[in-house]
Amino acid sequence: MEILYRDEAIVVVNKPGGLLAVPGRGPEKQDCVTARLRRLFPAMIPQPAAHRLDVYTSGLMVCAMTAEAHRTLSLQFAGREIRKRYIALVSGIIAGDSGEIRLHFRLDPNNRPLQIHDQEYGKLGITHWRKISVEQQNTRLEFTPLTGRTHQLRLHAAHPLGLGAPIVGDSLYGTGRDGDKMMLHATFLQFRHPLTREIKEFNSPPPF
Repeated sequence: MEILYRDEAIVVVNKPGGLLAVPGRGPEKQDCVTARLRRLFPAMIPQPAAHRLDVYTSGLMVCAMTAEAHRTLSLQFAGREIRKRYIALVSGIIAGDSGEIRLHFRLDPNNRPLQIHDQEYGKLGITHWRKISVEQQNTRLEFTPLTGRTHQLRLHAAHPLGLGAPIVGDSLYGTGRDGDKMMLHATFLQFRHPLTREIKEFNSPPPF
C-alpha cells in the first residue's frame, strides 16, 4: 500500500488489489487499508474510511484523520460532489466509443455479496463509459460512476442490459476464479479538502 499524500486532515493511498479497504468479519479479515493506516498514525479516528473500494479493486482511496474531516468528505460523497474515474479491462470487443449505463440493482440476500438487476426494488446506478483501446479480445475502458452503488461498475460491465462484458478477472460477475487479479483500477480522484476547501486531484496509472 502506497501513501500518496498526508496532512493533518486526510490521507490518500494507492490500494493494491486483494487488500480489504476496511476490516471484515473474522480474524483473517482484519488486515486492511484502515488498520494499516491506524498503526502508522495512532491519532487517526477509529473509522477513517470516507468510501470503500472492493477488495479486488486497486487504486485511489481517501481516509480522514479527524471526525470533522470524515464528516465533510462523507457529505461530499453523499452529494455526488467527488469526481472519480476508473480504468477497466473487459472481456470482448465493445461496440461504440462511449455511452451511459442506467440499471436498478440490489443485493441478492441468498447469495451475498452478489448484486442483481431489479427494476422495481433496486436502486438506480448510473455509469458513463468511454472506450480507450482494443487489446486482443478485450477492451480497455474508462468508467465514470455518477452514483456509488456496491459493485456498480462490475455489474454494469457484466449485465446484458449494461455492456454484457465482464471485467477481466472478476470471479463474481464473470469467469474469473478466486484469487485472479481483477482488472479494475480507481485511477482518478478529485475532492475538496475538508479544511482548506482547496480542490485536490490525484492520479494513479493502472497496473495492467
